[in-house]
Amino acid sequence: MSETDNSRMGRHYHTIILGLGAMGSAAAFHLARRRLPVLGLEQFDIPNALGSSHGQSRLIRLAYYEHPDYVPLLRRAYELWKNLEHETRQTFLHITGGLYLAASTHELITGSLRAAKQHHIPHEMLAAHQIKERFPQFQLRANFVALYERHAGFLQPEKAITAHANAAKMHGAELHTREAALEWSSTGERVTVRTGKETYTADHLLVTAGPWNARLLPFLEKKISVTRQVMLWFQPLNPQQFHVGAFPVWCMATEAHGLVYGPPMLPEDTDPPGLKVSHHYPGDATSPDSVIRTPLPNDAHVVRNILLSRLPDANGPLLAHRVCLYSNSPDQHFILDQHPDYRNVHFAGGFSGHGFKFAPVIGEILADLAATGTTEHPIQFLRYGRLQHLP
Repeated sequence: MSETDNSRMGRHYHTIILGLGAMGSAAAFHLARRRLPVLGLEQFDIPNALGSSHGQSRLIRLAYYEHPDYVPLLRRAYELWKNLEHETRQTFLHITGGLYLAASTHELITGSLRAAKQHHIPHEMLAAHQIKERFPQFQLRANFVALYERHAGFLQPEKAITAHANAAKMHGAELHTREAALEWSSTGERVTVRTGKETYTADHLLVTAGPWNARLLPFLEKKISVTRQVMLWFQPLNPQQFHVGAFPVWCMATEAHGLVYGPPMLPEDTDPPGLKVSHHYPGDATSPDSVIRTPLPNDAHVVRNILLSRLPDANGPLLAHRVCLYSNSPDQHFILDQHPDYRNVHFAGGFSGHGFKFAPVIGEILADLAATGTTEHPIQFLRYGRLQHLP
């Protein structure tokens, strides 16, 4: 989306949203479809490649090893993604099945299995020889097992954010791009937001600025760390093994920290081309304004080792390199709450590299909070207060 003409400068709104990435664009949509006057402000374009929600694909899964309390939110997210596809007549959710690979005692397996059993999620447990029979692309250690989840898949983030934003505008939302918030204030009854172009007022404020959240909410500065994350695309030696339909989304435990993961290859006209493989683990600490976006010598080290030893037919030339940003909370769970000082200000952040799939339900929750001050969704485990005693 290109820069919007601010034709109604100075208008009073029900809600102003700061940041129109995955969560902010979804919140704008859910507020607008309730016929509430909403203004969304984005300092860059919609979508853009400067924050956390770009890079062609994001995984979506139900058997959530991180915490089983996420599963009810995920069920609603799946429903809302499908509703958005129907409303916009687009496809950006692709179900491929998901394969989670590790030793049987690793949290990827134990946590996924716990969530699957607790929430009755269809799944299969596969031994190493069964994995090799069904997914010969993988060369695994004998002690590896897999949990296979047929409802897993991937989302196309740029298409999904654009769909939320365009649908929000169709329902009456006013979205301004290339207009950063310079400062905001609240009386508890009314908020004021000043940009380089205008000053706006509203009854409520939502802050969904991703890596820039701490700039707008200084109390989050010590509770959210921003890290540089690398996404890589390779030319497989045997490409037909890795296309959609032949290959699932996957996550694998590494000998180093974290997981290596990826989706199947998208159609050949997709940019960038090749098989995407990334390392899910907080990278080097950075800031959103000083992050190094060009390749560094060790960017591909962990991923290349996995390809060499576990996915040899994918271990071809490196085709593309992209950088995105994680906003990490101390416990790697999301932060979703009311501002500690202002009852008419709410925020969402700390998505720690696994938040995109939740965007429509986070948007719905934020719309609930702005509209009524409460939500029926189970978000108690995501409240800010849990972090007060964490370093």
